[in-house]
Amino acid sequence: QVQLVESGGGSVQPGGSLRLSCVVSGFTINVYAIGWFRQAPGKGREGVSAIMHSGGRTVYADSVKGRFTASVDNAKNMVYLQMDSLKPEETAVYYCAADTEGLRGLGLRSDKYSSWGQGTQVTVSS
Repeated sequence: QVQLVESGGGSVQPGGSLRLSCVVSGFTINVYAIGWFRQAPGKGREGVSAIMHSGGRTVYADSVKGRFTASVDNAKNMVYLQMDSLKPEETAVYYCAADTEGLRGLGLRSDKYSSWGQGTQVTVSS
C-alpha cells in the first residue's frame, strides 16, 4: 500500500507560480511513477504530468509544457510540481497519484494510477 499527501496549493494571480509537493510513503519500492492530475469544477480529471519515481524521465500534457516542471527527491520521498505562468483556467484541485505497475510505460491516463492523495486546491485569479 502506498500513501500520498499533497501540499502547497493556494491562491495566486495569473502569471504567478506555485510549487506543489507530494510526500510518498508506504511500499514506495513498488512505485514506478508519480502522476499529477487536476480536476476543475464540473470537469473530468486531467493528467498534467508524470515522472518516474527513480527520477529522470517525465511527460507533460501539451497545455503545460514549458511552464510546469516535475521533480523527485528520493532522499525525502518527495515529488514536486513547479507551476509557472499560471492561468485562471488552471484553477482546480490538484492530485498526485502512484503507478505501481508501470504497464505500457509512463503516461497520463488516470486508470494507470492505483493510489491517490486527497488533493490540494489551486486558485488562479486576479
